Amino acid sequence: MLHKINKGHFPAAIALRRRVFILLTSPPALAIVPAFSLAAFWFGGEGALIVVAAFIPVVYLLSGGLGAAAEHLHKGTTTRHGLLARWPMLTHCEKVFTATTETGLHSSVYVLEVESFSDLIDRYGSAAGDVVIQRVGERLSAMMPDGDVIGQIGDARFAICTKPTRALTLELCIQLAARLQSVAEEPISVEGTVIYVDVCIGFCQNSRTPEQKSNKWLEAASIALRSAQKRGGSCIRAYSEQMHEERKTRRELHDDVVVALDGGEIAPWFQPQTCTDTGRVTGFEALARWTHPTRGVISPADFLPAIEACNLLERLAEIMTYHSLRALKQWDAAGIFVPQVGVNFTGLDLKNPRLVERIKWDIDRFELTPDRLAIEVLETVVASSSDDIITQNINALAALGCRIDLDDFGTGNASIASIRRFSVSRIKIDRCFIMKADKDPEQQRMISAILTMAERLQVETLAEGVETVGEHVLLAQLGCDHVQGFSIARPMPFDQTIDWVIAHNAKLQDVPQIIKTRGK
Repeated sequence: MLHKINKGHFPAAIALRRRVFILLTSPPALAIVPAFSLAAFWFGGEGALIVVAAFIPVVYLLSGGLGAAAEHLHKGTTTRHGLLARWPMLTHCEKVFTATTETGLHSSVYVLEVESFSDLIDRYGSAAGDVVIQRVGERLSAMMPDGDVIGQIGDARFAICTKPTRALTLELCIQLAARLQSVAEEPISVEGTVIYVDVCIGFCQNSRTPEQKSNKWLEAASIALRSAQKRGGSCIRAYSEQMHEERKTRRELHDDVVVALDGGEIAPWFQPQTCTDTGRVTGFEALARWTHPTRGVISPADFLPAIEACNLLERLAEIMTYHSLRALKQWDAAGIFVPQVGVNFTGLDLKNPRLVERIKWDIDRFELTPDRLAIEVLETVVASSSDDIITQNINALAALGCRIDLDDFGTGNASIASIRRFSVSRIKIDRCFIMKADKDPEQQRMISAILTMAERLQVETLAEGVETVGEHVLLAQLGCDHVQGFSIARPMPFDQTIDWVIAHNAKLQDVPQIIKTRGK
C-alpha cells in the first residue's frame, strides 16, 4: 500500500520541486533575494543573515536545482530531434580540427540538406515536414560509427564530423557521402503517404580547410554544399580552393554592383532575331552585361545573384528599358528599322504597381510607339502566378500596345489558357527543344506540336538558342516564325549593331526564301 501511495504521489512531488526551482531562479526571485537578506540582517543581525545565506542554497539543492540546471543546459545544446544544435556542433568541429592538427590525424565534415524543404511543407504540411527531418536524422545517426558526431544546423540541414583517423582519402570521403545520401533519400511514409526527398551533400577534409583555421572548416563544407545545390538534386561536392576563390569573387562583385549600376558599367547587349521567311531582322533581345574595369565582361549568371541580394532587380529593369528604347531611337536615326526590342522582366518587376505608368512615361519620352517594346516574361512566372498585380500589369501593358513574349516556353508548365489570359503575342521556344532537332525525330515532333498549337491560337513563335545551320533550316521548314541564337549572331554592344545589320542585309540580296510546311 505504501508503495502505491509513493508511486502515485511521485509526479506531484516532481512538479512541486520544479515549481520551487523556477520560483528561485526566476528574475523576480533574483531581485528579492538581496532585499530579503538585507531585511534579515536589519531585524536579526549577523546571525539571521547567516541562517538566510545557508537556507536559500539548501532549498535550491532540495528542489533539484543542479539537475534542473543541467537539464536546461542540455536542452540548449540539442535540437528537439535530439541532435546537436548549430553552435555546439561548431564547437565540436573546432575541437576535432585542433586535435587533428596536433596529432596529424585526419577527419572530414559533411553538410547535408533536404532539398526544396519549403515546397515539401507547402505540399504535405509542417507536421509531415517535421517527421521527414526526424526520420532523416534518425537514419543518419543509426549508420554513424561511435565517435562520429551529428548535428542539426538548420531546419533541413545536418552536419556530421567524423572521428580522427590515420587514413582518410578523398575516395573514402566520397564513398561515405554516397552512403549518407542513399540512407537519407530512402522513401519516408507519413500517415500512408510515401514522400521522396533529394539530398545534396558538401564535405571538406580537415587538410583542405581554407587558411587552415578551425572556424573555417564547417563553413567550407557549407560552401561545397551550395556548389552541389547549383548542380541539381542529389549532388555531392568536395570543397576545393576554386570554390573559395569563386566565393571571394562573388563577395567582391556584391560590393561593386551598386556602383556599376549607377556608373553605367551594366548595360544591355543586343542579340538579333530574324524572320525565317525573309531573313530580315525582326528585333533584338536586350541582355544585361557588366563591363567590369578589371575583370572584363561579366555574364548575368555571375552578377545577377549580387543584384538580387542588393534588392536592385527593379533598378536593373529600369536601366535595361531606358537603354533599349534609346537604342531604338538611335537605329531609327541611322536609317535602320528594327521593329522591336525585348526586355526581360522578373516577377518582382511585374509586382510593381507603378510599372505601367513608368514604362508609358519612358516610351513617350523617346516618342516611340508601344509596339516597339516587347515585355519578356518567363513562363515560370506565368505558370506560378496567382498575384493579381502581375496579371493586371501584364494585361495593362498589352492594352497599352506593348508586345508580350512568353520566354522559355515549355519549361514552366503554363497552361494554354494562360497564353490567352496574359495576352501573349509570341512564345519563345526554349533551347532544350531546339538542341539537335535536325537530327532527332522526337524533338521535331515536339516542335511541330508547339508550332501547330501556336498557329491555332494565332500566336507568333520564336526559337531560342539556334546554334547550327541545320537547326535553323529545320525550324524554317516546320514553320517557326523567328529564330535567335549563335547561328545568327552572338549578343553585341550597341555600337556594333548598326554595322552588323548593314552587313546582314547586304548578304540577303540574293538569298532565296525557304518554303514553310506548317503543322508537319
